[in-house]
Amino acid sequence: MLLIYTHKITSRFRYTMKQVFTRILGIEISFTTKVEDFIKHSGAKITYTKQPLQNEFFVRSNDLLFEQGINDLQITIHDWDGVPCFFKAGERSSLPFDIFSASFYLLSRYEEYLPHVKDVHERFPVKDSLAYKHKFLRSPVVDIWAYRLLEELKLKFPDLEYKPKKYRYVSAIDVTTSHCFAYRGIARSIAGFFYDLGSLKFKRVGQRTKVWFNSHEDPYDNFSLLVDLHKKYGVKGIFFFQFAEYSTFDKNVSPDNNKFRFLIKSIADYSKVALAASYSSFNEIDLLKKEKKKLTSVINRPVNSSRLRYNRVDLPHTYRNLVEAEFVDDYTMGYTHEIGFRASTCTPFYFYDISLEVQQPIRIHSFAFHDYAFLNSTDEDEVMSQVSALCDEVKAVNGEFVSVFSNELLGGEEKIDWKKFYETVLKQSHV
Repeated sequence: MLLIYTHKITSRFRYTMKQVFTRILGIEISFTTKVEDFIKHSGAKITYTKQPLQNEFFVRSNDLLFEQGINDLQITIHDWDGVPCFFKAGERSSLPFDIFSASFYLLSRYEEYLPHVKDVHERFPVKDSLAYKHKFLRSPVVDIWAYRLLEELKLKFPDLEYKPKKYRYVSAIDVTTSHCFAYRGIARSIAGFFYDLGSLKFKRVGQRTKVWFNSHEDPYDNFSLLVDLHKKYGVKGIFFFQFAEYSTFDKNVSPDNNKFRFLIKSIADYSKVALAASYSSFNEIDLLKKEKKKLTSVINRPVNSSRLRYNRVDLPHTYRNLVEAEFVDDYTMGYTHEIGFRASTCTPFYFYDISLEVQQPIRIHSFAFHDYAFLNSTDEDEVMSQVSALCDEVKAVNGEFVSVFSNELLGGEEKIDWKKFYETVLKQSHV
């Protein structure tokens, strides 16, 4: 048991300590604000406040974990033996920076509450992020800091007990367009046929016709292949199906199509099925609940996990809506066109609602890359090299490596052989 002394136990303090010590490092902790309890404790202990009590392990605190609301913070990046850090702590501190305030800043997505110009889909722009600006987006620095802290604590307390978690790989499959040509209804199919014809897309006209007459499989229908690959490599796969009505940004097969519903039920027999929430449900909590309820009725089991269309996250409202719709896990945290760790961690964490100063009961699984980040790439070896580097970063800290692939790209004919690339990722990431 590690005892942590501080001058004030706040919601932010409790949240951060549990994430760093309990969830990342597997260390049991307790807190105290009483000096006498701290002094008489004979086991491992640290002080987190402005001044050390004796000659103990001391981390000088910034004010962030003891404040409320959002303030305009001045952040200067420093170097900690090759790893970027911020909130410098001074000479008396056992660490050169306030690891806990810095971790909270990144995990809470503090910067996303600050004024910024959203993109066309109402998303926080990656180029506004601290990690992107200072070139540490591709490193899960919160986890790296935590493991360095562990090494320092072990020097001071050789008998410190901890149970490190194990590395795991999760493959999220986005199914926002389950079929390219099949099951799309007469009106949409005919309109698509004449659009392709008028655009001189004769190859698509040929493909469409073959699918209609059952002489050729729909290019997006690669579900059996994906399930088989997951079995082959022992990978945990989650299929996020969009189950929404047609709209400007939601163009999947109708949720009332029996063959589409049968497909979802058959996938649910072999893999976890979750909801790819529609673009239209982003600010419509009732629609979000309706989509969840309808998908639940198809697979006859709870739907607890979510992903939002186009990785749209608007803090804190997005996660409040997901909590109200009773989702438990979310896999939206990341950037579509930039690889790396949006929250600077590869360990699942609970959403901290800064506006309410409370930890919300939804766990966030930050993905490391989305296949659309490589859409314009032509060099498969270079792409795989980038994925391998991300994977190695996660393995080094026993984290959770989450990738997002879409059945759409896996069924397309682009510059990269996506099916081959996907299998290569599975081979490298599953252990």
